[in-house]
Amino acid sequence: MMRSTVKPRKSATSKGKPAAKGQPTLEDFVSATDYTGALALLEFKLKCSDGDPKDLLMWIGYCAFHLGNFRRAEEAYKQLLFEHDVKPIVNLYLACCYFFEQMFEEAEAAAEKGPNDPLKNRLMFNIAHRMTDENKLMKYHQMLRDSKDDQLSLAAVHYLRSHYQEATDIYKRQLLENREDLALNVYVAMCYYKLDYYDVSLEILAVYLQAHPQSAIAINLKACNHFRLYNGKAAENELKVLANTGYYMGANDLMRHNMVVFSNGEHALQVLPGLVDALPEARLNLVIYHLRHDSVQEAFELVKDLEPATPQEYIIKGVVHASIGQAAGSREHMKIAQQCFQLVGTSAHECDTIPGRQCMASCFFLMRQFEDVNIYLNSVKAYMYNDDDFNYNHGLALAATRNYKAAEEALLLLHNERYKAEYVYISWLARCYIMNGNPRSAWELYLKMNSSNESFNLLQLIANDCYRMGHFLYAAKAFDVLERLDPDPEYWEGKRGACVGVFQLVIAGKASRDDLQDVLTMVRNTSNPQVEYIVRIIKKWCKDNNVKIN
Repeated sequence: MMRSTVKPRKSATSKGKPAAKGQPTLEDFVSATDYTGALALLEFKLKCSDGDPKDLLMWIGYCAFHLGNFRRAEEAYKQLLFEHDVKPIVNLYLACCYFFEQMFEEAEAAAEKGPNDPLKNRLMFNIAHRMTDENKLMKYHQMLRDSKDDQLSLAAVHYLRSHYQEATDIYKRQLLENREDLALNVYVAMCYYKLDYYDVSLEILAVYLQAHPQSAIAINLKACNHFRLYNGKAAENELKVLANTGYYMGANDLMRHNMVVFSNGEHALQVLPGLVDALPEARLNLVIYHLRHDSVQEAFELVKDLEPATPQEYIIKGVVHASIGQAAGSREHMKIAQQCFQLVGTSAHECDTIPGRQCMASCFFLMRQFEDVNIYLNSVKAYMYNDDDFNYNHGLALAATRNYKAAEEALLLLHNERYKAEYVYISWLARCYIMNGNPRSAWELYLKMNSSNESFNLLQLIANDCYRMGHFLYAAKAFDVLERLDPDPEYWEGKRGACVGVFQLVIAGKASRDDLQDVLTMVRNTSNPQVEYIVRIIKKWCKDNNVKIN
């Protein structure tokens, strides 16, 4: 969008030997956008001194640049500047190479030597953005014209600054004026992808793919849309179409990165660390990989010096600080996390997006304002039905506001076995079962646990919640086990009250008479003077009412 499309003079190789009959010429290669073939031919001619060296170097720079081989283009333009009498605009070509090599200071210095033309202004505008120099950015922004190239450059900077709607508006306007430029469909599709309109993105992208079915960029974007709409397997299948054409995935950093993401982190530690400085998304996805594998400290090392510039970076940094804050009980980390989430959730560009609303929910979650959490999560619930993280958080927030029926439904949607084995999940689900009148399911959760401090805590929760809700049989069972594990007088008092509660329910016809057998067994497990009195009263009632007990 900011590259010069000016080709070297077509007479550049006319001084060399004429091409043999049937042998493709430089013009043939360039017309077919076969820059690999063109570059090979030019390098051969330069080595054999077949043609004007200055013209050959100009063409080498042009072809290498369009091939993405910016280092070779840089070498060609440097050689031209040092060894040949060339126009100052070559400095701008060199600056473009530096820019794409992420060498922004060198790019700015080279551009300063070039002529004051639209290419220079576009280049300086983009450099100012990359170097986060807002004063220069505004200066060069004001110098942009209404030309296609300038407007595309402006749209690109909007896109990089996450102003996707502004970028979309520019691209759509350009598309209306330049319908023959099919590449504009890809830019619009990329914006809609970033705005979470994946179906719309695919629809617009199809126009370009119909004309260029083997475009690596377009196929990759299609795969990303399928990843968001469906799953990683669907995305991988799209990239296989490209691989089947002979395209080598390993040569493209973006493809290697996306294959890791689509495969749910497979080979992440082999691929992503080497891409951290080249692709901003690589750092974020490596952080996500560490978080998913409980390597919170490794994730923190990757974000501790990160100055967030995009919503995704703020979100990832917030999640890492929240994880550390919860694990270490650090208020400082929790405060940073809250600020990160709030900045995204209240921004004009993100407040009405799904991630924006999730950020506000996370912010209120950390502030323990669960009513507000539910307002935001309910607004995006339809889009997150199969998301375990969403359902986990929503379930906890609903339970915290005593909406136990909806909380139980949300928690039971989880498929992640690691989450379902966590004590937080088990304890809240048990409470939901009890509050929803299903104490038996809560008791079964306890029976599936191994003996540990967590199982002891769950017994206490079941005992107290069941007693409070009048589910006296399961309260008695829990207190009975607690008393055997720890002969605390409070557990006997709880068991005694629960057993008397079962007896009262049986007398009132609200519980099965068979429950009295369990009550008598549990009462007799305790050595206490009150036991015989309770047993005698229950047995007398059973005798008077023809209830058989052992």
